[in-house]
Amino acid sequence: MNATPHQLHYRELADDEKALVELARQIIEATTDAPDGGDGVHTMGAAVLAANGTMHAGVNFYHFTGGPCAELVAFGAARAAGAVDPQVVVAVGNEGRGIKNPCGRCRQVMADNYPQLRVIVDTPNGPRSVSARELLPLSFDWAAEQA
Repeated sequence: MNATPHQLHYRELADDEKALVELARQIIEATTDAPDGGDGVHTMGAAVLAANGTMHAGVNFYHFTGGPCAELVAFGAARAAGAVDPQVVVAVGNEGRGIKNPCGRCRQVMADNYPQLRVIVDTPNGPRSVSARELLPLSFDWAAEQA
């Protein structure tokens, strides 16, 4: 069976990555404002693992004009706490919806700002991590355009 280049770089989760998933799950379950089976403003949680081993969490802030996704809020929380080198990120849906793969905007932000970042994604083989750049193949290179 031939594997695509992206499959070659998926890796199983390490213990600290499993803990990151659990933190994201706990933060959204504790803070969601959605009624059972309903929708709300805060329905996604995210967590970031920094190079120094600290973990930082955030939740989305939905608005029809495009409020920030949970991953972006978690990056901001990490930075506010002094973590300048995020290594891994994950997003988890409320009501036990599990790991949610990042939207296109988040993929572009991650690839532009944190090329070293690994992103925990849901795959047919279960949770895996992959580099942010691999999530956005042949993407626009914002940094190169600034030169």
